[in-house]
Amino acid sequence: MISTWREPNKEISLNKLNKVLVVALFQNETTRRKVEDQLVGYLNGKGVTSYDYLDRSISETNEEAIRDKIKKDGFDGAITMRLLDVDKEKTYTRSNIALYPSYYNNFSGYYYRNWPFYFDSGYYLTTRIFTVETSVFSIKEDKIIWTGITKTTDPSGVVKMTEEIGQAVFNQMLKEGFVSDK
Repeated sequence: MISTWREPNKEISLNKLNKVLVVALFQNETTRRKVEDQLVGYLNGKGVTSYDYLDRSISETNEEAIRDKIKKDGFDGAITMRLLDVDKEKTYTRSNIALYPSYYNNFSGYYYRNWPFYFDSGYYLTTRIFTVETSVFSIKEDKIIWTGITKTTDPSGVVKMTEEIGQAVFNQMLKEGFVSDK
């Protein structure tokens, strides 16, 4: 977690929730469905995936129709997860590195140890950093009540990454006192 915000003094009791819409805003449909299924798992049977609920009868461009449908169908809240950014960072690493001060004692040792480094090509490593936003909305109050941003470096797949993010977000909500089991 790199940052969070919550409405001051707001606490959500998981036991008092009836229905929560879960929306993963990812381009890949398979990823989207897997992420929504994961998040629904945290809600103990009270979560509804957007891929089952928001069908083609609702226009994504008609904000009022979406708001009315969700309120009419008795949702307490909504949780969204979306990818904000993917950064790639390249770093150069020398193949052969000697540790200080083993060869710093004299010039010939220094020269002898360092001269080959000028001919050593080394290699580049590329790391990918994923920035993901998770937000919680109160449908009854029609406003955002919690949001958090996570950064993940070189995940071993999107599904694994979102599992880790989901767990980190849930733990942060518990730690902040935003979510309780009561």
